[in-house]
Amino acid sequence: MRFSLTVAFTLIAGAALAQQTADAVQPESGTDGAAVATTEAIAAAQASKDAGQPVTAQSYMVAAANPLAVQAGTEVLAAGGTAADALVAVQVVLGLVEPQSSGIGGGAFLVWYDAKAKELTTLDGRETAPLAATPQLFQTDDGEPMGFFDAVVGGRSVGTPGTPALLEEVHTRWGNLAWPRLFDEAIRLAEDGFEVSPRLAGLVENDADRLGTFPATADYFLPGGTPLSVGTILENPDYAATLRAMAAEGADAIYTGAIAADIVETVQTAGNPGVLSELDLSIYQVKERAPVCATYRAHDVCGMGPPSSGALTVGQILGMLDGYDLSALGANNPESWRLIGDASRLAFADRGRYMADSDFVPMPTAGLVDPAYLADRGALLGGDVALEEVAPGAPAFDHSLNWADDQSLELPSTSHISIVDSFGNMASMTTTIENAFGSRLMTNGFLLNNELTDFSFSTHANGVPIANALAPGKRPRSSMSPTIVMKDDAPVLAIGSPGGSRIIGYTAKSIIAWLDWGMDVQQAVSLPHAVNRFGTYDFEEGTSAADLAPTMEALGFEVNVRDLNSGLHAIEIGETLQGGADPRREGIALGD
Repeated sequence: MRFSLTVAFTLIAGAALAQQTADAVQPESGTDGAAVATTEAIAAAQASKDAGQPVTAQSYMVAAANPLAVQAGTEVLAAGGTAADALVAVQVVLGLVEPQSSGIGGGAFLVWYDAKAKELTTLDGRETAPLAATPQLFQTDDGEPMGFFDAVVGGRSVGTPGTPALLEEVHTRWGNLAWPRLFDEAIRLAEDGFEVSPRLAGLVENDADRLGTFPATADYFLPGGTPLSVGTILENPDYAATLRAMAAEGADAIYTGAIAADIVETVQTAGNPGVLSELDLSIYQVKERAPVCATYRAHDVCGMGPPSSGALTVGQILGMLDGYDLSALGANNPESWRLIGDASRLAFADRGRYMADSDFVPMPTAGLVDPAYLADRGALLGGDVALEEVAPGAPAFDHSLNWADDQSLELPSTSHISIVDSFGNMASMTTTIENAFGSRLMTNGFLLNNELTDFSFSTHANGVPIANALAPGKRPRSSMSPTIVMKDDAPVLAIGSPGGSRIIGYTAKSIIAWLDWGMDVQQAVSLPHAVNRFGTYDFEEGTSAADLAPTMEALGFEVNVRDLNSGLHAIEIGETLQGGADPRREGIALGD
């Protein structure tokens, strides 16, 4: 059954972005036809997304949040690079053209399928709390939690970046091309300039007051005191110099030496100063974690385990729904959304109670996705109306589970990248600096994250400790949900999204649309949003999802119709590669 989509595509803005991208990559006269073909392919990919159709390819594909970054990745794949090589190229361009969402001042989680070894690996490039940080970092003098943006803006919120180390680790393990080659396009764009996109310009304007707090950030985003406008040619020579250093020295260029010293000085001397040190940078390590997988419709839905809550919570939602025939109910049936909404509420109850950095707190990871436990939790969905209340369950575990519920706030500004290469490798990486423009601190041409505000600002509730409380060296809980879906031990789908804690609902809903409702990847990522985390059911305004709100309210849900801005990017492996890019953002899928 195909769902009748009513997403309001922003065709005029999409067409404008496609033309700006084409202008930016148009070759000089006298070059060969390869660049022209790439320009035409980008325009075709944009048109396909606008028409609600997936992009198809035979050999390789990239789906990411900006056409310039996608182009950089596909050029690397065309040159014989792996998905690991392309991931580096895509990320360093995103850090330039989409700086509000991700970059080398932030962190990321990667789910990787190695075609040669036929195995999944997950790598944790999440930021860490400084060694000098205390659990009371985000509390006032009287012990009360600080206001969110009082904590975010400035050095206090900055954790040790993980993205540079993750990129180097990925390339060391699985790269084919020379490391310096992967920075060429980002360096060229930073030096020659790129056109400011509608999304970047709009976000700069909306955040102008905070961006104006610090001189280096204000000079870049608010030249002459005026927010960047659409189509402005923006150069970033400082970022180009940083990338040249990374190309020559590897990730050490960020974690030691002059750039590391600049990061620390920026954090420690800014308003609302933080405690990040050069020691914190020098000891940072990427961690390989065991993938977390949940069974759904004879598929294994696999992702990143703690400190991410993504794979666990997506897996719980799907596991609770596995006993219900959503395919027969269909995408237009309120009963489908009743089940999805309450499964999500139950999963988020467990998330708030148990999920955190398992290096610091014991976690019932296996118990949370145990099929028997999820079947018992799923049985709670057997009624006809919304659950009056939800509570955390009691998954099997060999430790005490005396934890209080976390109330940390996680606001969205993140990016997702899906890649398949010609060798059959698949990468699904979600990458972030947390809030839009992170801490609003800029050094050496890049923004620093505010990732520490993903910790709970309170350490206890009614005397009971909170699992996601801050501790030195600890990694804050995340909702990032980079996912690879497996069928018969082979990858069939890479997917993920930005969106704060709504990432989980966006990803789960899209997998349901693809597996249960027979949608292609473009239809699945375009499907109007209906997301329930903590009791209020959010419906995407201006779409057919909003039409469900009165019915769901009659079933007992609290409802809210609002903008829901995901950034889903998905690639399906079948007879061909099929890619989908979220129409709510500027990205495309592109391949050959």
